[in-house]
Amino acid sequence: MRRDDISRLFIAHGNELQRFLERRMQCTEAASELTQEAFLRLVEREPHEIRNHRAYLYRIALNALSDVMALRRRHLVALHDISVLQRQMENASAEDHAISMETLRRLEDIIATLPDRQREVLRLHKIEGLKYSEIAARLGISKNTVMVHMVRALARCRDEVSRD
Repeated sequence: MRRDDISRLFIAHGNELQRFLERRMQCTEAASELTQEAFLRLVEREPHEIRNHRAYLYRIALNALSDVMALRRRHLVALHDISVLQRQMENASAEDHAISMETLRRLEDIIATLPDRQREVLRLHKIEGLKYSEIAARLGISKNTVMVHMVRALARCRDEVSRD
């Protein structure tokens, strides 16, 4: 699509699409980012003949929303796994505590091998207790990007720990 076509579509449907996404996400910032993502995906595609640009744009937005929701679900599972490990350590016998300490040492080694940005996001959230929006502001990245880094970091930690 040409740039003029995208501009016209954005003017015609951008605000409406963002409000649609806000109702589903309950977050203006995330809806704004997803609206931009939908238009970016539209630009990146070489679409065949589109009969209804508005409907096509909404389909792209819903697919992007589905991707974000799947990412959030994976993140919640990863957070749950780490919380379970922490609770197990609190209620552990001396032998179990030693095993858990070894697991934590292993986890520290795994964290040290994470890409810099993943390690930084994990540290800011888990150690400093910052919210995703605060991390995003501090690092100059979007909240969704923070979520992606967290999910990848936690998944790698979980996979590596369970591999042992």
